[in-house]
Amino acid sequence: MTDPLSNDQILIRKLTGIVCENLGNENFGVKELVKESGLSRYSLTRRLHVIAQKTINQFIRETRLHKALEMLQKEEVTVAEIAYKVGFGSPTYFNKCFHEFFGYPPGMAKKADPGPGGESNHIQVVAGQIHKRNDRQSLFIISASILCLTILVYLGSNSVIFKRSTSNAGIPIQYPKKSLAVLPFKNFSDSTANQYFIDGVMEEILTNLCKIHDIKVISRTSVEEFRESPKSASEIAKKLNVDYIVEGSGQKYGNTFRFRVQLIEVPTDRHIWADAYEFEMIETKSLFKIQSQIAQKIATALEATITSKVKDLIEKVPTQSMVAYKLYQKANNYERDYEKTRNLSSYQTAVNLYNAALELDTVFARAYTGLALAFWSRYYAETYFKEGFLDSCQILAEKALSIDEKLDEAYYVKGRYFSEKGEIAEALKNYDKALEINPNYSLAYNYKGTILAFISNDYVKGLDNFHKALDLTRGDDRISMLNYLVNLYVNCGFWEKAKYYLDEATNLSGDSARFFLNSGLMEFCQENFEGALKLFESAGKIDSVIFADQFLYNIPPGHLEEAYTNAIRKLESYERSGKINLELCHIGYTLWQAGKYEEADLCFNQHIKNCEDIIRLNRQGGQKKFAHYDLACIYAFKGDKAKAFKYLEEYCNRSYSRPIELSLTKNDPMFANIRGDDRFKNLVKKMETNYQAEHERVQKWLVKQEML
Repeated sequence: MTDPLSNDQILIRKLTGIVCENLGNENFGVKELVKESGLSRYSLTRRLHVIAQKTINQFIRETRLHKALEMLQKEEVTVAEIAYKVGFGSPTYFNKCFHEFFGYPPGMAKKADPGPGGESNHIQVVAGQIHKRNDRQSLFIISASILCLTILVYLGSNSVIFKRSTSNAGIPIQYPKKSLAVLPFKNFSDSTANQYFIDGVMEEILTNLCKIHDIKVISRTSVEEFRESPKSASEIAKKLNVDYIVEGSGQKYGNTFRFRVQLIEVPTDRHIWADAYEFEMIETKSLFKIQSQIAQKIATALEATITSKVKDLIEKVPTQSMVAYKLYQKANNYERDYEKTRNLSSYQTAVNLYNAALELDTVFARAYTGLALAFWSRYYAETYFKEGFLDSCQILAEKALSIDEKLDEAYYVKGRYFSEKGEIAEALKNYDKALEINPNYSLAYNYKGTILAFISNDYVKGLDNFHKALDLTRGDDRISMLNYLVNLYVNCGFWEKAKYYLDEATNLSGDSARFFLNSGLMEFCQENFEGALKLFESAGKIDSVIFADQFLYNIPPGHLEEAYTNAIRKLESYERSGKINLELCHIGYTLWQAGKYEEADLCFNQHIKNCEDIIRLNRQGGQKKFAHYDLACIYAFKGDKAKAFKYLEEYCNRSYSRPIELSLTKNDPMFANIRGDDRFKNLVKKMETNYQAEHERVQKWLVKQEML
């Protein structure tokens, strides 16, 4: 007697059956499955995410692919015929999706290892339970991609043919020939007080390797999660998607340090290089020589080219003072703690240590950039509306470069400084200099991509840089990168690409609140405001810090009570956090609708001042013209059409308009007084034209890159 099916299993069986009944219909999609399921789109999205961590579209596509695999293993037909049979209108696109999902091309499906009875076995995750079933049964219950990925990662570790990237699934990035991760070094000393020094040696080796163009090096923050990990080097490498692992340990005897370092080739689990080093902590020259030698020997073992310029960079001694160097290493640890905890004591300790290092060595360039980044973290919000905003960071970066003109971190600081100041050409020039010195600088790719996409409105170059940053990033930092990509693909109107990366981010983070939030954003962009509200509210139920964007409550009628409650919560939240409140425009509108006229006017007047300051000081809200939009809203609501159109024209005359901006502009209730004006209609048409032009440009690039 079999156990009765759970409600989740019944739903999955029902949905799978519906998809299979419409298998050959390439036009059968999300809308059709929602209709035939008898559920709302919101309910079905939520149920599928909870049960299988999939979107509706992903569920449909994966059901088609599993059926295709079954056909390929049993039927003597061409791949193209199978593609059409399972509802793919393009065999090329089918090949791409199949390869991305299973990790090997459709033509190799018959070579998959069959289980008993000649049928391939899959492990399936259904309603939180693991079942082993054959392909015939998988027609009714969709198998999760987890086993397929696991099998193919294993195959990939032993064969170049099967090598795929879990980091950019669906994106054929051209990786360098060698990829590696430098794991945190183990401390075998009797005291944990030496950990900062051992960490510093590991980071120095990693930094040196980052400068070699032939090697892809995963970022330091991405490997931190494996500091105390019991996983084997092979398991870690698979998770990081690298070919090689560098392991090391350090131990102190009196005033002597001994380090052991080894390079492991993951596919063969072979130690291809290892060495031990010992030195006295007297002068930095010997320490940096050892760190340089380790990096160069690793590169040699990997047959990577080291140019004379790179060799000079690697062999440079940043300070002659061992004491200053140790103070600098300690300062870095406190600064990282401040980034995580916002503990002012950590910040002040970091600053004191950087200054102490500079007192001992006034030409220690890295200590200047360390101090600059500490100031940036601490005073960004406090000085945002001041004339001298971040000037101290720029001065410190320039000081560092006057000592060492090849310091990548100093160019990175300058890039961010000029970006905030609106000097875009200078910002991009400095990011390029940082990347020329350090081609593995993920943060430089990230911020360069931000400028190109969100300010220069060049989404092709922006996407290219974000994908490069993503390729170098793992762990929590990878989650934020994936969410950036979600945002970018939403901005270009590629909903399925956005959902793909949203799924990957959610699978890594388990952050259902973020899933609902970004799903709501996509619904908003497509003008499904009620659906967006429900998704935002679902996010808020999971994470009380998340609020729906204030303007969203004001678009569909009948939400005044929720809008007012939300407005008060947001005001209180900003007051508690001390952050700059850039939502006062629509908060003010909500207060006005609730009859709180004096409070509303206070919000409007404060926001007018904020926006005028942002424009005058050329902050990013002015560069992106967001401040212009809010001013247009307030003046339109107040009945000052001249000023409303003045600012709205500046906002709409940008080279590109995102779907969220189109949706908002067309429906924002604050534009009620001017919506019927021909000038307003013409501006909206211009926004639509600009959006379509960039959408098509990105589409051509995606096709050229075989990413669509």
